Amino acid sequence: MRHPITFASVCSLCTAVVLLVGLAQAPAMAQAKFIQTPYQNPKALVDVFLDDPAKLGSALYWVRSLVNPLTEAPYSMFSEDMRIIVLLHGTEIVTLAKKNEARYTELVQRMRYYADMGVKFKVCGLAMQDYQYTAADMHDFVEIAPSAITELMHWQNQGYALITPQVHEKKFAIENIR
Repeated sequence: MRHPITFASVCSLCTAVVLLVGLAQAPAMAQAKFIQTPYQNPKALVDVFLDDPAKLGSALYWVRSLVNPLTEAPYSMFSEDMRIIVLLHGTEIVTLAKKNEARYTELVQRMRYYADMGVKFKVCGLAMQDYQYTAADMHDFVEIAPSAITELMHWQNQGYALITPQVHEKKFAIENIR
């Protein structure tokens, strides 16, 4: 038995042909574009104030994310091209005390690595007093500022961009959420 050709069936067929032709001619889905921002001579002040010294490792990833791209191609900046200060004034200052080096070896090594690249690590003198530390208690790559808050103001007045690492408790593994 033959099906009669109706106006509705012709319209459906035409619509299908138009859609197929349109899809064939449509450009492929666009993708994100990588932009090479022309970074130049950065001046950054990384303000670290943590409630747990164990969080310093995560805060140092912010330093890595700042320094590493600038020292690698295509920027290939040298330490004299960058002015980066890390100012510590919370519980994390215990990681800089020489007597705690065995406990915080990895963190000290990471800070020393960046200090050797020209990053300055400064500690609040007032916080040191609270912890009863002296200059002799600190590692040799540490500079002591009179006050973290005054230091923050000073360097921002000198044109340094303020970066405050946000360190959160990790709830998800990347593999589970991507």
